[in-house]
Amino acid sequence: MSFDKLKYRLPTGLAISAALFSAAWWLPFHGWLVVLLAITAVALWEFYGLLQAARIPHFPFVGIAGGLALILGTGVLQQAPGRVEIMVLFATLLAVLLRQFPQKDNPRPLETIAGTLFGVLYVAFLFNFFTRLLVDWGDHDGRLLALYAIVVTKLSDVGAFFVGCAIGRHKLIPRISPAKSWEGCFGGIALSVLGSLAAAALARPHWHQVSLGAGDAVALGLLLSLAGIAGDLTESLFKRAAGVKDSGRILLGMGGLLDVLDSLLFAVPMLYVYATFFLAG
Repeated sequence: MSFDKLKYRLPTGLAISAALFSAAWWLPFHGWLVVLLAITAVALWEFYGLLQAARIPHFPFVGIAGGLALILGTGVLQQAPGRVEIMVLFATLLAVLLRQFPQKDNPRPLETIAGTLFGVLYVAFLFNFFTRLLVDWGDHDGRLLALYAIVVTKLSDVGAFFVGCAIGRHKLIPRISPAKSWEGCFGGIALSVLGSLAAAALARPHWHQVSLGAGDAVALGLLLSLAGIAGDLTESLFKRAAGVKDSGRILLGMGGLLDVLDSLLFAVPMLYVYATFFLAG
């Protein structure tokens, strides 16, 4: 990557990190919810923009409404979030079908329905695990877990970027992402594990319910990094299928919001599952 692009990418990345940290640390729960709703709406709009670029018919407003209802239902009706998610997903499916039934000039109903619903699952359902962290683990520990996920995953991105730029020679999966290398992948994993150990040590005195030891920190550093890489490659696959370089233009030097969130979309659910089975103190 050229210095000209890097000089824009770094300030933008730092600004986003500072904003996420500030929101995670200082905002009350309902403030968090508003931020999650706003991010979900923009990310869904960008995803449906990829479908538009790929000329795949879809119902963007139905999908965005369903995605926002999923986040809002989980955050507001906290007594039974799992049941709420099932009901919202069922209602979204019905809404998409009802929107499709009266169409007379759409020869591709299967693609329309599948594309719309996949946007809700890929963006809103996965991003909703941020909400589930705060709901299931409480405002304090859930907030720390969300911060932990952001730090460890984004350190993997940083390590992969700089190591890949410096010594990357062997391409990871060039047909999906020509710029990613095996060297960058290993660099990202290494920095993620080190960052996970440091973050776990700093957070250890502050947990209320979570029991996160050094072994868990190493395992999570590895798992979150791999999940983040998978998320990054997944979005790269979508962009190549759509024939676009970025999901949007909202962030200077970095493209769209979905370009920044792609690794977190897979990493946060991974942390949620691991925490549910292994971190209960």
